[in-house]
Amino acid sequence: MRLKLLAVLAHPDDESLGFGGTLARYAAESVETYLVTATRGERGRFGSLGRCGDPVEVGRVREAELRAAAAVLGLREVVVLSYPDGGVDKVEPAIAIRDIVSHIRRIRPHVVLTFGPEGAYGHPDHIAISQFTTAATVCAADAEYRLYDGLQEDSPPPHRVAKLHYLAWRNNKWEAYQAAFRKLTSMVDGVQRQATPWPDWAVTTEIDTSASWPIVWKAVCCHQTQMSIYERLEELTDEQQRALWGSQEFYRVYSSVSGGRKLEIDLFEGLR
Repeated sequence: MRLKLLAVLAHPDDESLGFGGTLARYAAESVETYLVTATRGERGRFGSLGRCGDPVEVGRVREAELRAAAAVLGLREVVVLSYPDGGVDKVEPAIAIRDIVSHIRRIRPHVVLTFGPEGAYGHPDHIAISQFTTAATVCAADAEYRLYDGLQEDSPPPHRVAKLHYLAWRNNKWEAYQAAFRKLTSMVDGVQRQATPWPDWAVTTEIDTSASWPIVWKAVCCHQTQMSIYERLEELTDEQQRALWGSQEFYRVYSSVSGGRKLEIDLFEGLR
């Protein structure tokens, strides 16, 4: 059986900074690894001074950076949904869920990854893509759920994802990340949100990605428009790089093939 992994994320660079070690590891193990990214990141920083630019140009360049990073990580395919950066939560839920279901049914992954319900540090786009992806994994398996009005021959059949995982960094990972990078916060409706670590006991799955960190760093460097905020990472020693990228933690939202309190060390546990 050829195993398949699908990550559904919000922005260009999420795949490298947040999930890069895991994606690189499984791609190297010949797992078919796919990525759906909600936005082109057109509201992100642009250039060495970290300023904003023309959204169309920023989105074009950042999508190119995303595809370059995906090639470094070994991903089989990248799809960009072209939702508004900073406005994923304003996308009509029926449309977003349908879009993600269409890719789940087409790719037919065994495992799906996305952000947790807290959006890592409260980012509304991360929270929205988590909610849409969770709903889509349910709808994708429902024979009554229709992608299109009426029957179409090219409509893929239902597909049940075996396992859904959320990114679930512990406190020590967030401390290392923010010490090396910056304090991650977002201002939402006048309220500052910040990184929300998962309790140690809530982490169900820990992946050894120590062999992948040089690839992750190379993928991060593909996002040149964002390097004004990443430049401190260049100063890290190899030991610090391993501390950041050497493992990745997840919460197993559901699984039809595994369970219990024992810490998983493989996203595909129960499937191999």
